[in-house]
Amino acid sequence: MIRNIFFDFDGTLADTSEGIVRCTQATLQEMGLPASTPERIKATIGLPLGQCFARGTDTPPERVDEACATYRRLFNDIAIPCITLFPGVKEGLAALHAEGQRLAICTSRSSASLHDLIRRLDIGSYFSALTNNEDVTHPKPAPDLALLLLERLGAKAEESLVVGDTVFDLQMGRAAGCHTCGVTWGNQDRPTLRTAAPDLVIDDFRELFVYLRTQATL
Repeated sequence: MIRNIFFDFDGTLADTSEGIVRCTQATLQEMGLPASTPERIKATIGLPLGQCFARGTDTPPERVDEACATYRRLFNDIAIPCITLFPGVKEGLAALHAEGQRLAICTSRSSASLHDLIRRLDIGSYFSALTNNEDVTHPKPAPDLALLLLERLGAKAEESLVVGDTVFDLQMGRAAGCHTCGVTWGNQDRPTLRTAAPDLVIDDFRELFVYLRTQATL
């Protein structure tokens, strides 16, 4: 039976892709670097910011730290106005919380940014714990973020479900021994998510409730 649900943030709860692409492109322009394609940038969402610039743009290795600092400086003005919750997410979180599920977030986003966004989106009260890359040595797809949530909540992996929109989330969850669920409304499509062998892939937040009811009968 699933008692704990660990959500990724970007592309799973919140539609951040447009804001991330705009802020990344603005960063590259300010630094005098070549623009990247939206597709290439989106393919790295979910990884630590430095890896996003290293893999999703042509930023020279020696300028990645500068790019990260520039991006963070521009983020509030450029990215935040574009960020919204996906349809059905707020209602779904409220319903899961009311049913007694313990909800948590495990994200590559910085702590300050995460806390600011969940405050702006008015969803903070639904979560029992939050983890981000500042809390662990090894980021996604390593299991560290999920393992830390299990420790903080005193939860069992076999009673926990990791929900995310990228293979990085699903690989993290599987490595931690949790059940995994891919969502298709984020940054990666169903065939890509399937390569990480999730327990299920859903197209609508409401499908999560069907899976949880099924698990409750096992």
